[in-house]
Amino acid sequence: MIKKIDHIGIAVKSIAEAAKLYEELLGLKITQVEEVTEQKVKVAFLPTGDSEVELLESTDPEGPVAKFIEARGEGMQHIAFRVDNIEETLARLKAAGVRLIDEKPRYGAGGAKIAFLHPKGTYGTLIELCEREE
Repeated sequence: MIKKIDHIGIAVKSIAEAAKLYEELLGLKITQVEEVTEQKVKVAFLPTGDSEVELLESTDPEGPVAKFIEARGEGMQHIAFRVDNIEETLARLKAAGVRLIDEKPRYGAGGAKIAFLHPKGTYGTLIELCEREE
């Protein structure tokens, strides 16, 4: 079912400020920045081998990333797992009683189909499922 860790999402107030750490001090490079209007977020992609770090900056004070930062401060917001068939995975998890935020996939950064599992059903961790064309 799970192929690999696709990415780790880190909520930041400013991608430009966070880039100073990730690029200048850690040696990662932002390869793309994309705005996902539907999710009220700007995403910077930092490849790390087979996975990525995604820096998430809210574009709206009412967006989920802004609310996350307000409640918990900047930091890891979610972990995303790559799956082959997101619809099938969601159906199986729902049938097993796992609490879902998204019962159907939606558009995510980088053209992925994504869906989130509720942290109350995943030991406090926001989990994203991610299906990408390879």
